[in-house]
Amino acid sequence: MKEREKLGSRLGFIMLSAGCAIGCGNVWKFPWMCGQNGGGGFMLLYLICLIVLGLPVMTMEFAVGRGAQTSPLNMYKKLQKPGQKWGPIGMVCLIGNICLMAFYTVVAGWLIYYFVKFLTGGNENFGFVEMITNPGINVTYLFVTVLVSFLILSLGVQGGLERITKYMMIGLLVLILVLAVRSVTLPGAKAGLEFYLIPDFGKINGKVLVAAMNQAFFTLSIGMGSMAIFGSYIDKERSLMGESVTVILLDSFVAIVAGLIMFPACFSYGLEVNAGPSLLFDTMANVFNHMANGRIWGTIFFLFMVFAALSTVLGVCENILAMVCELTGMNRKMGCLVCGVIVFVLALTTALGFSVLHFQPFAEGSAWLDFWDFIVSTNILPLGSLVISLFCSWSIGWGWENFMAEANEGKGLKVRSWMKPVFRYVVPVAIIFIYIYGLCTFQWR
Repeated sequence: MKEREKLGSRLGFIMLSAGCAIGCGNVWKFPWMCGQNGGGGFMLLYLICLIVLGLPVMTMEFAVGRGAQTSPLNMYKKLQKPGQKWGPIGMVCLIGNICLMAFYTVVAGWLIYYFVKFLTGGNENFGFVEMITNPGINVTYLFVTVLVSFLILSLGVQGGLERITKYMMIGLLVLILVLAVRSVTLPGAKAGLEFYLIPDFGKINGKVLVAAMNQAFFTLSIGMGSMAIFGSYIDKERSLMGESVTVILLDSFVAIVAGLIMFPACFSYGLEVNAGPSLLFDTMANVFNHMANGRIWGTIFFLFMVFAALSTVLGVCENILAMVCELTGMNRKMGCLVCGVIVFVLALTTALGFSVLHFQPFAEGSAWLDFWDFIVSTNILPLGSLVISLFCSWSIGWGWENFMAEANEGKGLKVRSWMKPVFRYVVPVAIIFIYIYGLCTFQWR
């Protein structure tokens, strides 16, 4: 049997896992979700969901991956007890990751396009609507995103994925701090900080709670094996709850600082913070176009965004690649070619969904992007997190003892016996309740 590839260092594992978690969910989706859901109250619920739900699920996902030493396609099948039928869940993981890339690669392409426009000085004569309705721009930058990602992955886990992601993550952390300092020192930034950091409890309701939970799962990329694949690449020197805390802290830091960049800047220039998906694009581009040396600051901002998006694309595409190679027996390079074609073709629905392939799955104005996001964020991520919590904490699956033994192997923060009710009852019940409430209040039409 071919020896499984491994990561070269703990830093590589942390940066890869954090890179997969840190992405458009933090710096594109989190700020506009926060803006549309009342600011500080949403962020408070989001942080609670990260601790109560995100930390246990991430620890369990790392443990299943490391315990199985295989991709998510076969991890349930390998760890299940005789007579159990958890195997098909692996195929759901594969479908979920592909559906995520069906829209995520397009958003990453948008960010590359905005970076190029600011870099080349063409930042004052374009906009979000003009971009998404232009088939040529969407397809071209989608192709660039997919091509660059799978070229890097073709170099291997250590030589390509780990090495490139470490550099991107270090660059990302430096850039985000520089941008945050610039934003909070703008005139009028105080009002933006108050909106963002001080909760308005009158704006907190069930809809905000559902949004916060879905955002927590989306930003951590948990529930469909995106973290499990990195667990399968690491040794047993460190316990997994401690590693999960480190990843979540990095992820939360980037999300929170992204808000520190956007909200003070928006309030400083009198721009709407509840603009939705276009907040990052039209609103922030407008900020930089009015700012002294705005072209330079805009270039830095969208370079940071490109790093954030590509780190997630690389992580999720590595997951897809590992599962497809296990399923078919292909080598890495052939797998990259096949997976690249599959992702590109499926993502064309989103790339052309605002121009050629009109499709309105839900309320007025929805498109293919909303359809794929609904499948992933509203369904597969929370339900996948529910499945993995049942699998790890109940005897109908791998079981609590097996999970705890794997999670606690090595140095670091341990899962304690008193935490069992949280993993076994609190996490599943909370997910089920919030998931059902979310479906009942979803804007279908």
